Amino acid sequence: MKIGDRLTQRSAYGKTLAEIGEEVPQIVVLDADISKSTCTYFFARMFPKRAFNLGVAEQNMFGVAAGLAMVGKIPFASTYACFATMRACEQIRTSIAYPHLNVKIVATHGGIEVGWDGVTHQGTEDVGIMRSIPGMVVLVPADPQATVHATHAISKYEGPVYMRLGRNPMPVLYGECFKFTLGKAHVLQTGADIAIMTTGPILAEAIKAATVLEKEGISSYLLDVHTIKPIDREAIVRAAKTTGAVVTCEDHNINGGLGSAVSEVLVEEYPVPMMRVGLQDTFGESGEPKALYEKYKLSERFIVEAARRALKRKM
Repeated sequence: MKIGDRLTQRSAYGKTLAEIGEEVPQIVVLDADISKSTCTYFFARMFPKRAFNLGVAEQNMFGVAAGLAMVGKIPFASTYACFATMRACEQIRTSIAYPHLNVKIVATHGGIEVGWDGVTHQGTEDVGIMRSIPGMVVLVPADPQATVHATHAISKYEGPVYMRLGRNPMPVLYGECFKFTLGKAHVLQTGADIAIMTTGPILAEAIKAATVLEKEGISSYLLDVHTIKPIDREAIVRAAKTTGAVVTCEDHNINGGLGSAVSEVLVEEYPVPMMRVGLQDTFGESGEPKALYEKYKLSERFIVEAARRALKRKM
């Protein structure tokens, strides 16, 4: 995997999970009749006796995952983000999170980048829902390379995890030397004027925005907040103190997601001017992903505009 290659996060997840499965026999995989879409079929081909298709019955799938965890297995249960977090929210909350079971919920098709499938399949509230559940770790890796590292990390973590992945091919942003630490944000570059904090594949847009701002003489501090919960409060406060202004970027509703999480940290520890790029309390629609990013103001130019507004407020 090289920087610039175009791959999907879900394929990186599926292949990595199959590799880990060779070393960790306790891992079992559950899917809801969409293993081709979530790429758990890589694991199922190698370990057919450890892979279970529960059909289009997500609530039951997570109940089964809870039962398997109670007898010492490490279940990885995968479906689309909207189906995991809304259709089966009660089962995740009560049967998995409340007893703090070692279940890994890995959801694909997060955000409006899902595109053509429309609002019924675009998970844009999932991070907020999962973040509100006590004891739930919430991750949104930025690219296929980060997804590989995150999959390894959550396989070793003891407790419930929600990891959200995108659907479409995207550029690999991180090299093989990338260091991933659960709960620690990753600094891509330091800067003095504006802190741009992102989560998930929208990092690609944030990197382009930082380049545009640099040409205007604006120095950007770029932070990949891949772990939304527990959030890296120290890294967020450090970036805010260094720059004095913050922009958050996410392919998610601004209510409950990264923007909310960062706001909570800063209002308690170091308030600064802040703008949030994300879905503005609205649903998405069917369409080509790039066009949707433009319509809902998630693309590079809107991150640049948000940075300019935050800088004006700082002055």
